[in-house]
Amino acid sequence: MAIEKLIPLIFLVFVPIAIAADRLDWDDTAVFVTSAIAIIPLSIWLSTATEKVAVVTGPSVGGLVNAVFGNATQLIVALMALRKGLVDIVQASITGSIISALLLLLGLAMFTGGLRYKEQTFKPIVAKVNGSSMTLAAISLALPTTVIATSNIIDIVAIRNISIIVSIILIAVYVLTLIFSLGTHSYLYEVGLYDEEDSTDKAEQPSRKLWFWIAVLLASTIAIAFISDLFVGVIEPETEQLGLTPLFTGVILLPLLSDIPGYALVIRLALKDKMDLTVATVTGDSLLIALFVAPVLVLVGLALGQPIDLNFNTFEVIAIVISVIVANLISFSGRSNWLDGTLLIATYLVLGVAFYYHPA
Repeated sequence: MAIEKLIPLIFLVFVPIAIAADRLDWDDTAVFVTSAIAIIPLSIWLSTATEKVAVVTGPSVGGLVNAVFGNATQLIVALMALRKGLVDIVQASITGSIISALLLLLGLAMFTGGLRYKEQTFKPIVAKVNGSSMTLAAISLALPTTVIATSNIIDIVAIRNISIIVSIILIAVYVLTLIFSLGTHSYLYEVGLYDEEDSTDKAEQPSRKLWFWIAVLLASTIAIAFISDLFVGVIEPETEQLGLTPLFTGVILLPLLSDIPGYALVIRLALKDKMDLTVATVTGDSLLIALFVAPVLVLVGLALGQPIDLNFNTFEVIAIVISVIVANLISFSGRSNWLDGTLLIATYLVLGVAFYYHPA
């Protein structure tokens, strides 16, 4: 068995350990560490199952599966935190997931791919279309903050209403982007689902395997929900003990933990010189967060009695705008090298340091 397949299997042992730590009343640090580690292999299995189902079902259905489950771990962790009333952390995690996808994911891909190939190319049309949608999303997410910054009186009800209306519009835009990419203009996105190994797997393992991977998909989703509930139950006191603010925890810590499969995927694709698929994956992830996950959290929070709005910290809005501008400038050319990746990663690190020292 390949080492990359063996590691997530071995790390599944932390799932029962995390459950035992909670049930046997171990200290909060033990629950925090074991549940955080347990989320990693579960998210890898969820990502793998999503890939396999997408390959078997074909481009249209597979693209929809990727759209729904592509960021399932981030959404599940955020929902569990929202249910616990950790609104500040959930709100910050929206910002963190966006800048992580645009800067860290894309940066790692361009850097590692650039180390193997002098220059890599990809279809700029995908980056431009998704970049335009991401620009719209960034403007929409910044609106409630802008309203407050330009008003003398803060009307909480008005901000909440703006957030709800904007959320509905963003979800509608996301649905339209799916119709565009999977339907009317699917030829622009013909970059394949995954690599040749997946195609071979599809030929050798017919659709009878589909039900197995659907079962894995559902099982890993349920397991992540359960373990995430344990994790967020102790995240506040443990991060305070480490001297981390809710802003840094949401913007940096949660996205780093929940998107490890994404890092592995884009690096693997970049090393195989599949930059079309890499860029489509990264920009698709950022769009999913901005146009679907964030609005869903707003609407679900309202239903749960844990209202969350799109009134971000001003610095969060600045960070999102910086990320969109830098990612667009680098990706619109349709070419990349290791220096482009370095610049994206450096931008992420600078923002990370700023969030660490931000007093919010």
